[in-house]
Amino acid sequence: MTTDTIVEDQKFQADKVAVLSAGHSVQDTYQAFLPALLPILIEKFSLMKTEAGLLSVFSSFPSLLQPVIGYLADNVGPRYFVILAPGVSAVMMSLLGAAPTYLIAALLLIVAGISSASIHATGPVIAGRLSAQRLGMGMSFWMMGGEIGRVLGPLVIVSAVEYLKPQNTPWLAVGGVLTSIFLYFQLRNLNGRAFVHATAPPWREALKGMRPVLLPVSAILLLRAFAFVSVTTFLPTYLTERGANLMMAGVSLSVMQAAGVAGAFLGGSLSDRLGRRPVLITGMVLTAVTLFAFTSLNGWVLFPLLLALGFSLLSVAPIIMAIVQESFPESRALANGVYMAVSFISNAIVAVLIGAIGDLSSLRTAYYVSAALALAGLPFILGLPRVNKA
Repeated sequence: MTTDTIVEDQKFQADKVAVLSAGHSVQDTYQAFLPALLPILIEKFSLMKTEAGLLSVFSSFPSLLQPVIGYLADNVGPRYFVILAPGVSAVMMSLLGAAPTYLIAALLLIVAGISSASIHATGPVIAGRLSAQRLGMGMSFWMMGGEIGRVLGPLVIVSAVEYLKPQNTPWLAVGGVLTSIFLYFQLRNLNGRAFVHATAPPWREALKGMRPVLLPVSAILLLRAFAFVSVTTFLPTYLTERGANLMMAGVSLSVMQAAGVAGAFLGGSLSDRLGRRPVLITGMVLTAVTLFAFTSLNGWVLFPLLLALGFSLLSVAPIIMAIVQESFPESRALANGVYMAVSFISNAIVAVLIGAIGDLSSLRTAYYVSAALALAGLPFILGLPRVNKA
């Protein structure tokens, strides 16, 4: 296949999309080191819980740069943002365990956060172009890679700390650097000019044109964030409050995330066949119903409900990504960057709100509120402008 036809072929290019998904998986594996390293950093630097929590903020706030990164990618091409990210993140996150001071740790996390923002703003755009008419499946591949990385990351770093000790974890960076080299050779013939649109509008004009889609999408993301944050952040705490031991609570989170891998893969793929809106509505309704049932019931039924909850919750994301990209073909990276930034802001705000509800009442109450708000997102889905398979 020639350089000029790589992104112009109308067939789903599974090999290239799988390569991108693998790069995303490696990237998110390293990004997921921080939670497992926090106890070590707290002890090493004698941190208060607030100072430890700020480390997560240092890692996450560069996500706000994603619209800027997306705009640059729309004008210069997104290829090298994707190629460099796993290597940069690997070096930064592998050095974290050996960081000599809190300030150095914060700087490492900021650089890793910028790297993560770069690949998340641009990677879905390349995957989408390589997916031709099967955009939903391309987004499913992309999301599945990230979910696998988030499952593997804590296991990798905990094992490394156990056998290598924290001061030797920088050796783990080799895997990310090799991944960047692999991505370079796999994507070097990608026609970067195919991603740059001569008719791409200036960013102010582009953002103005995106309002009819991004406003309802932002509302959906905010309302979905309550269920997402409740489960992904507070599930172990919620289960221990209900009497589960810490091991069971941790295993439950892994089970939910494993089901989410399947949901992330199938959600977008099904939306290619059945339409974006019907599958998106089904995912939101199932999320609300299973979260309500999970909160209300006890016993063995919680296990299948947890599987269903993880599946439905993660099935939604690739569909929304597909809607955003196909709505703005001339500014895909900018639109995707705005989407990712809104998603980050929503999750950050909601994490505080869920914690506040838990303090004022209980996490059970927060879960009921989250289930209801998932249903409140349905009118915004119906309000999305119809584009292609929507």
